[in-house]
Amino acid sequence: MKRQRKIDVLRVLPALFRYEDAAKFTENPNVFLTRALKSGYVIRIVRGVYYNTFKDEPLVEEVACYLRTPSYVSCEWALNYHNVILQVPTVCTVITLSTSVGERSKVYYKDVVIEYSKISERLFFGFEPGKGFNIATPEKAVLDSIYFRGQIPFIGELELANMDITRLKEISKMYPVSVQKKANALK
Repeated sequence: MKRQRKIDVLRVLPALFRYEDAAKFTENPNVFLTRALKSGYVIRIVRGVYYNTFKDEPLVEEVACYLRTPSYVSCEWALNYHNVILQVPTVCTVITLSTSVGERSKVYYKDVVIEYSKISERLFFGFEPGKGFNIATPEKAVLDSIYFRGQIPFIGELELANMDITRLKEISKMYPVSVQKKANALK
């Protein structure tokens, strides 16, 4: 494949793309991707998913939600995003309906571990669209943290002014009683 042709294909591919996307623009996606990887034009994130270096580098949240759909970023990562906690987490927790979760499904991207947790459909709510990703509201992120971790993260350091405590207590009613009790401890 000619160098110019490879660059032309990369110009039309988005920042994040799958093997199938490359197959739409080239006759032999295996050869195209092997050569593009070797040239540094694309970076493999996980098998079958790539980052196009001709585009702006995707945020951790974008990669996380792109890899599993439907999904949204939550827990400590979302709390930091909303300035509810000041600590910068090294794990980006992503809530999904997908069953592909657990230790073997962790993804490492830009010195961050992207970790997926499955939640039931009835608790899959409380997120808003960001730029290329979905992120939990501060209240939902606290509830997800309690639900998955059994505790409120950094409880003594939470910036409660950046949360709606009434809303938190209201939506906590969707969760098990143990989560509701811990959420009601916030004042």
